Amino acid sequence: MDIVINNENNYPIGASYEDTMKRIASLALKMEGLEDHYEVGLTYVSKDEIKDLNREYRNIDKVTDVLSFPLIEDFSSDETLLGDVVISYEAAQEQAKEYGHSLEREILFLFTHSILHLLGYDHIEDEDRVIMEERQREILDELKIKR
Repeated sequence: MDIVINNENNYPIGASYEDTMKRIASLALKMEGLEDHYEVGLTYVSKDEIKDLNREYRNIDKVTDVLSFPLIEDFSSDETLLGDVVISYEAAQEQAKEYGHSLEREILFLFTHSILHLLGYDHIEDEDRVIMEERQREILDELKIKR
């Protein structure tokens, strides 16, 4: 698993984040019965930047914490770029404080959530939300990422 990181705003992200993110993505792929030969793009942005992206790509004119842009529909193809993840560093900071846990935990949760979107999960319907939340818990628990 390769993660190509874009952090043009120079947010203070430690190297341990990337290592853990690789483990998250690898485990998610394994749970889906997929090989671990994919690449994910990860970009950290401001709240203003993610609001612009949310408006442009989802027609929702508000700040969100994370966006996912899947690039593969057929996992039997030779495609290797799984997709792109965009995390609002500022939104993650606010949510970490609100939920009473570390910024690292919040960013890793958002990344896990987004990887599942890249793999085809969604949470529009309650039934799908329950399945996706359970998979998130399984991944975070397996990697001992505290809640």
